[in-house]
Amino acid sequence: MNAISSVFFHFIGGFASGSFYVPYKKVKGWSWEAMWILGGLFSWIIVPFFAAWITIPNFLEIIFDASNSTLGYTYFFGLLWGIGGLTYGLGVRYLGVSLGSSVMLGLSMVFGSLMPAIYYYFNKAPGKQGIDYFLTTAAGRCVLIGLAVCVVGVYLCGKAGMMKERDLAQEAPNSKSEYNFGLGITVAIVSGILSACFNYAIEAGKDMAIVANEVWKTVNPNEGEFLYQNNVTYVVILLGGFTTNFIWCAYLLIKNRSFRDYSNSKLPILRNVLLCALAGTTWYLQFFFYGIGESQMGNGASSWILHMAFIILISNAWGVILKEWKGVKKATYYTIVAGIATIILSICIIGFAKTLE
Repeated sequence: MNAISSVFFHFIGGFASGSFYVPYKKVKGWSWEAMWILGGLFSWIIVPFFAAWITIPNFLEIIFDASNSTLGYTYFFGLLWGIGGLTYGLGVRYLGVSLGSSVMLGLSMVFGSLMPAIYYYFNKAPGKQGIDYFLTTAAGRCVLIGLAVCVVGVYLCGKAGMMKERDLAQEAPNSKSEYNFGLGITVAIVSGILSACFNYAIEAGKDMAIVANEVWKTVNPNEGEFLYQNNVTYVVILLGGFTTNFIWCAYLLIKNRSFRDYSNSKLPILRNVLLCALAGTTWYLQFFFYGIGESQMGNGASSWILHMAFIILISNAWGVILKEWKGVKKATYYTIVAGIATIILSICIIGFAKTLE
């Protein structure tokens, strides 16, 4: 039952992440940096603190009592992940929701799932899976098969994106668009690798989650694991992410004088603020529900792969709904559908792997 419920919570988290950029596309007249940092204020500062406050009593004490190394590494990986999140927005801007998310999250999925396992193979730790787990157990081999299938799905989505570029160029060679495959793919690779640092940050800050879990179990004996234990870790991780994004966006706001967007009475300011708040809150919910799923499944490769796979699935579905594939040839459309179907298959395989443990 835990396997089914954990997959369900990962789905909700993936849906939130795959959907968060949609409100941004409705913002009128604001520069990218103006809407991105405002949404980030909700997703990295306001909502994480509120979520920790309502779910973990005295969460600040847990943070202040943590060791310097725990806080330092958690914040550091949050900084690196912040660069990945920053370039994620640019990747979506230049590649579109479907292709951009597929490439970036595909790389993040592979690096985020396998690198911790390699680390723990050489640095043994209780409850942590080394890379040998994937080679010596039925569940581990099943996870690897699921990962390989998902990579194939990501490849198909990426191939569809390149076919789309050719189709649209032939259909309307003089049309204006921000779509730029060369620049976008470069940004996407950087984003994909650094975005995996979020999983490293969760590992680095696990001691804080363990304290929250033990406190909850003392008050609620015989009720299983504390589903919201990671909320305290997110406060530190997302503070690191906010630092990176704030520095870059502040630079752009000053350089481009786009800070004037916030006071331009000719634009729907209140509507834009609410849309950014919705986007930022939706974005945070991916990790809120990831934390619940991870508490049941464990922060091994399965949780991270499922999280990434669902995000890729939902973001590509949004790409179809938002008609990003309108005007392409049938072969291109069938390729993106095949990619989505392959990713769904990988999710089923990884969910099944949990039942083999």
